[in-house]
Amino acid sequence: MKTEIIKTADGSHSIYVKELDEHYHSIHGAIQESKHVFIEMGLKYTAATIPNSEMTILEIGLGTGLNAFLTFIESKKTDSLINYTSIEAYPISAEIAHQLNYLDLLNEQKNESIFNEIHTCEWNKKNWISNQFTFRKIQNTLQQIVFDDTYNLIYFDAFGPRVQPEMWTEEVFAKLYAATLPNGCLVTYCAKGEVKRTLKKVGFIVETLQGPPGKREMVRAIKNSNSSF
Repeated sequence: MKTEIIKTADGSHSIYVKELDEHYHSIHGAIQESKHVFIEMGLKYTAATIPNSEMTILEIGLGTGLNAFLTFIESKKTDSLINYTSIEAYPISAEIAHQLNYLDLLNEQKNESIFNEIHTCEWNKKNWISNQFTFRKIQNTLQQIVFDDTYNLIYFDAFGPRVQPEMWTEEVFAKLYAATLPNGCLVTYCAKGEVKRTLKKVGFIVETLQGPPGKREMVRAIKNSNSSF
């Protein structure tokens, strides 16, 4: 598929896929969307609710690596260990990743090697990015994966239902519910009514939250602590 790097409203880059007429991030701001949806409403919320100092995160859609890199930045601020797994069926090239402007906008030039490693490290292997952050990426579709772990937090960052309806089905969310630890949660930028109904149907408690700039709402779906599966 033909892709093009574009600049979003907050100055940060995203990728546009012409064939799908879809962007990897919100055109209102890639960095501000990722920070709000996945870091503020996902990572920080979960860190405050789990009793131990180790967290497991599953990301559906590595994409540009922005969510993973922002999570790494947050891991440096605490003593907790984050074990991060990302699924990506169609990874971008290291050449495209190198052109993205996240390091400059985040003032994280000193961690250029970390951002590069997210895109160039070995697949299907636990890579120690730092003492507080392990990273494993899996090149496969979500439908084909059999999970060998459970997670405190899921970043659901697939393309939207219009483009990838197969990613927003009851079967997919039931699979993710089973992979979520009690008190764990799933966060996503999408707040469509059908998505919320499907999340509720498989067992999640669904919260509709304020969305990032340019988007009215987002969703956090929580697995009840009394759930046994």
